[in-house]
Amino acid sequence: MADIPEDILRRSAEARARAEGRPVEEVLAEMTGEAPAASSPAEPAPAGTEPAPAPAPAETAPAAPPVASGNGGIDVAALSVETGVPEAILLRATRARAKHDGLPDPTIAAPAGGGTAVATAPPPTTTAPAPAPAVPEGVRTQRLLTVVKAGAIQQVKSEPTDKVSVWPHLLAIEFVALLVILVVLTAVSIFVDAPLLEFANFNEQPNPSKAPWYFLGLQELLAYFDPMVAGVFIPTFGLIALMFIPYIDRNPSIRPSDRKLAIMIFTFFIVAAAILTIFGSFFRGPGFNFVFPWRDGIFFDDLLTILD
Repeated sequence: MADIPEDILRRSAEARARAEGRPVEEVLAEMTGEAPAASSPAEPAPAGTEPAPAPAPAETAPAAPPVASGNGGIDVAALSVETGVPEAILLRATRARAKHDGLPDPTIAAPAGGGTAVATAPPPTTTAPAPAPAVPEGVRTQRLLTVVKAGAIQQVKSEPTDKVSVWPHLLAIEFVALLVILVVLTAVSIFVDAPLLEFANFNEQPNPSKAPWYFLGLQELLAYFDPMVAGVFIPTFGLIALMFIPYIDRNPSIRPSDRKLAIMIFTFFIVAAAILTIFGSFFRGPGFNFVFPWRDGIFFDDLLTILD
């Protein structure tokens, strides 16, 4: 029984002694394989007297053999009742303790007459086990096995999705935006007079001759670069860069604080186009030369507006 912890052995002996009504030391000596203390020899009876009949021994229930479960003879059932720990867990703990200490598993011998298999105990040791600390009456020891966070069997909250139906969500928003733009254009056409110009006459070209406002950015680039660079390379590079934005920034979030890269790229293109368009509209005069609008005026479609 060297591979069994002393506290477990002591508690098992106490439980078995209470169940059988025997002394704890006797049960502990039987479980550890030690011989019980020898009783003093009886004195001989005086001559001429008949020996008194021996009292009939009280019928006692035979001691239950240790459970044969490879645990070194521990009464797992009694220990389980005392500690409240399932028998399977006690059995695994004992085997794990023996494996950790490098001790072989106890051998199991089956009785010849057929019956409950009994685990053979190792030879008795000469040193008596140290007494285990006594457990007060009414105290039930517990062992913490594991702590599992309780969770609901069925999840009632639906998982959020990033999908939105086209109808009615998207089409309703687009229809409202269409109505707002229609109202704004109608109001501008009522209060702002924007007549069409006369037919183009190649003999009378306006000076400066400017493109429509949405092409003034490209016309402004012609003042700095070669026509091949300003009209082909830069616009092509800009379109390709715009097509690669979804592959560069793959963040699915819709919060502006999470889309810093996308906002930076978009801001770069918008600011560059706005600067070129503003310079071509207000800072170019006759001959497409650089002028100051607050000093020379605004030249657009051969109209001179003096800002005084």
